[in-house]
Amino acid sequence: MKRLPPLPALHTFLVTAQHCNFTRAGRQLHITQGAVSRQIAALEQHLGYPLFQRQARGLSLTREGQDWLPRVQQIFALVEQGVREVGAGKTTLQLKAPTCVMRWLLPRLMEWQALRPDVPVELTTTVQHGVDFRREGFDAAVIYADKPAPGLEVRELFAEQLTPVCAPSLRGGPNPLRHVHDLAGHMLLHPSRDEHDWQSWLRAAGGALAAQGPKQHFETLDMAMAMASQGTGVAIGDWALIGDDLQAGRLCMPFPLKVPTGKGYYLVNPSKGPAPALLELLDWLQQCATAEQ
Repeated sequence: MKRLPPLPALHTFLVTAQHCNFTRAGRQLHITQGAVSRQIAALEQHLGYPLFQRQARGLSLTREGQDWLPRVQQIFALVEQGVREVGAGKTTLQLKAPTCVMRWLLPRLMEWQALRPDVPVELTTTVQHGVDFRREGFDAAVIYADKPAPGLEVRELFAEQLTPVCAPSLRGGPNPLRHVHDLAGHMLLHPSRDEHDWQSWLRAAGGALAAQGPKQHFETLDMAMAMASQGTGVAIGDWALIGDDLQAGRLCMPFPLKVPTGKGYYLVNPSKGPAPALLELLDWLQQCATAEQ
């Protein structure tokens, strides 16, 4: 098999073919006209045929040179594409998170991108609460669990604490919420169909979930919170996830009781050689969560 021509010589050929002039090619390449001529001559000797016809007023491509030109253009186009795409792939962090944490996570990621536009994050949302790094190509994930699986680097964001929330207008409206039994006069908004969250909180508060009471089920926490902010009813959720809504006045806590469930939200990543940019992002997110507790 014949040895491949050197890449610098092919680049010189490409630039020379664009100008059909050794002097102008040399200016673009920042080398002398003689150096360009010698590189082309060496390339022609390597290939065994001429690439240019030397003429009094410049150069023209031979038939072989014309055949080579589109191929060399394609080579360098692929190199340029590789530099652009592979470089971007290394700096874009792939993060997975369940939909239930989006109300907290998205504003923090937007703040991160404003602080570090050089380290973009691509977020994938899912209804799943875990991650399997052996099968999924993510750099890190937010998971909701009792305890993360072994073999991962783990940062705790916050422990889940359930509390009812509603629109401020609903708490002080015609049917105000002063005591737990006042919930019987309001629609209860459930973030899942099993009603487990409301049952856990009411059990701790000394109440019960009336089977005949008005209620509505949703597929995600975000949907339940959106309906609660419109005054439709009273939702149940993790107070840490809705801190921004509480601070902005879109939601309020009619009762002070927050019930821990034993579960929590964790940042996890494979323990083998995480990139410095990833460690910086994960540390920053953990610091955000710690500062808000």
